Amino acid sequence: MHLMALAVETLRGKGTRITEAEEEAALAAILLHDIGHGPFSHSLEHTLVEGVSHELLSALIMKELNDLFSGRLDLAIEIFNNRHPKKFLHQLVSGQLDLDRMDYLSRDSFFTGVAEGVISFDRIIKMMNVVDNELVIEHKGIYSIEKFLIARRLMYWQVYLHKTVLCAEQMLLKILQRAKELYGNGISLFASPSLEHFLRNKITRENFTENVSHLVHFSRLDDIDILSAVKTWAYHEDPILQMLCSRLMARTLYHTELHNRELDGKVIDDLKTRAIAYFGIDAAHVDYYVWTQLIENSAYELNNSNIKILMKDGSIQDIAEASDLSNLETLSRKVRKFAVSFPKELVDNISIS
Repeated sequence: MHLMALAVETLRGKGTRITEAEEEAALAAILLHDIGHGPFSHSLEHTLVEGVSHELLSALIMKELNDLFSGRLDLAIEIFNNRHPKKFLHQLVSGQLDLDRMDYLSRDSFFTGVAEGVISFDRIIKMMNVVDNELVIEHKGIYSIEKFLIARRLMYWQVYLHKTVLCAEQMLLKILQRAKELYGNGISLFASPSLEHFLRNKITRENFTENVSHLVHFSRLDDIDILSAVKTWAYHEDPILQMLCSRLMARTLYHTELHNRELDGKVIDDLKTRAIAYFGIDAAHVDYYVWTQLIENSAYELNNSNIKILMKDGSIQDIAEASDLSNLETLSRKVRKFAVSFPKELVDNISIS
């Protein structure tokens, strides 16, 4: 929200007309744009409610708030949904150079100590301009944009998609999957009323919007609901739930490896066979012990809300054209990695490369 105020001030100083009502709406839109995030942010998205994204949840909550405020969020919702004629306002909220990305890269690099994520957000904002109602970056700011894209790539592979993060997220997903399975079999578990609402009932995108109680329960959930449940389930009699929860709470995570190529199916089958024998489990439950993931990421997506550069002659070029950085095309290439996770006890030398 602070960065949005700086951006509005910069653009006004360069002659872009932004009314007070539009400024207030832009500030409200950036403040509320992620309000639909549930517990543990992206980690549990589509888990508690199948097929419902945080963007949809944000829109639904903003609509409820707008009713409470007698329509004062109409303009903010227009900007959020990209229906406002001044397209650059939406680009500041959601795009490849939005203020959210600048904020979380700076914040997360600070708190994780990953210096590569540090970006010059103040410099980038000062280089912003508007041409034909679209956000552009003046040519002299091109190196700051290149650094931003490189920082984004490094942060994703060093922090957001680090193998430990991937494993912990998947263990949490498996825990909730098992909890739902137990509820489906008539076994009740300790849970807060709102968490139990989602564990007990099968709620999909189709029926979520039909009953406002679903949204009310979702808005009451936070990390504490999940953590208190996991902490309690670590002592449950179900061996699968007990193992996953106790390991997550003790940070005894599964061993996870990232590979550039998809692992041979025989290797995965061998790990599953070992898990069945070692833990004495039914083959139907082996996916709680051994799993694979496909991870994809690119620092810059071509043809998707492209970053546009205002050249010295007044022409507009995509950053991929304007940049003299030889590896910018590499940054736009989608990198695929294959992860496999399993309890350390299943192998002696750990690496299965």
